[in-house]
Order: sequence, then structure tokens, then C-alpha cells
Amino acid sequence: MPGYEVTEPRLRCVLPFEAEPTEVRLLRRAAVNQLSQWGLPVAVDEVELLITELATNVIRHVGEGVSATLILEWRTERLRVEVHDKSRKVPSLRAVGYDEECGRGLHMLATLAADWGTVLTAVGKVVWCEIELGSDRPTCRRAVEALEIYQELGGRTALRGDRRGAALEESAVELIADLLHWAAARGNDPDDILDRAQMHFEADAA
Repeated sequence: MPGYEVTEPRLRCVLPFEAEPTEVRLLRRAAVNQLSQWGLPVAVDEVELLITELATNVIRHVGEGVSATLILEWRTERLRVEVHDKSRKVPSLRAVGYDEECGRGLHMLATLAADWGTVLTAVGKVVWCEIELGSDRPTCRRAVEALEIYQELGGRTALRGDRRGAALEESAVELIADLLHWAAARGNDPDDILDRAQMHFEADAA
């Protein structure tokens, strides 16, 4: 894909399909089987929902029965999901009413995915999204929510895409530093707090 450079190890699976309602279920099953073979730590329900929305968008907006392709790509910390079709009409987010079905797919995509977008190709377009692996664990969800609140308290805007991970990492360092200051102000040993946190982490990981 033009302008799409990958410099890290990756696993890639290509699944051609026909844009038919009956094919969507088979496509989801094939994708889940592939993820299981890779042993990915990802929320299967979330992946199935995203694949359903992407494939259904092809049926609704490109045409029932057209040929399309689903590509799954595992790149270290993220799973990339792409759907290729032969239409060059680029989808866009718009406000939708409560009772409107059309248009909700992209909003769901934007909500569930760490990042998403559309790329025009020589024969059509690609609608893609990326899922952060391992972020489905309750401990990870709580951490992300806490860091986003911490960012808001600091007057910073939450970022998306590749910059989001770096911003959350920096916020994590700052939050840990603030907590150590808080512990020291209460007369506790910061090193002891870190040791106890490490013990909790190792116990959860085990």
C-alpha cells in the first residue's frame, strides 16, 4: 500500500470474501480461527464486531455480492484489520439520529478501535482499524481510564492513533512520580511503595 511502511515483525492473513450477509458469519469464524492460531491476547468479541461492521459497510455502500478482501495483520502490540473493496467512495463520520441505522458503523469503529482510517488504492479503497492487544484485560482498562482522567486534570487533550500510546506512557510516568510524592508526604518510603506495586504486578501476571 502506498505510504504504508512496516519495519517491525508481523504476521499477515488474507481472506477474500463476497459481500453477502451469509458470508459475514463465515468471515468472522475464519478470522477468529486465525487469531486463535496466532495466540493473540485480543478480545474476540470486539474483533468480530469490527469485522461485521466493516463487511456490512461494503454490502450497504458498495453493493451486495461484490468481491472484497479482509486482511488481518499482527504487528507486535496491535492487530490491524483491513477491508479492501473496489469503490473509491470514502466513508466519513457524520451525526446520526437515534433511530438511524446507516452511519452508526463508523461511529462504532471510532469508539472501539485505537485508530482507524481510509486509504485510496489503484483499484478502490481500504478501510482499516487497529486494536491494541492485551487492552481487554480489566487491569489495563482501569489503567487507561485513570491515565485519561489524569491527562484531563493536567489540561491536556487525549490523543488518538500512534501518538496516543506515547502520550499515555508519558502520563503513566508522571502519575507514578506524583504518587511517589504523595507517599513521601505521608511519611512512607517511595521505594517500599514501588516494591509492593511490583509484587502485585508479578502476582497478577502469574
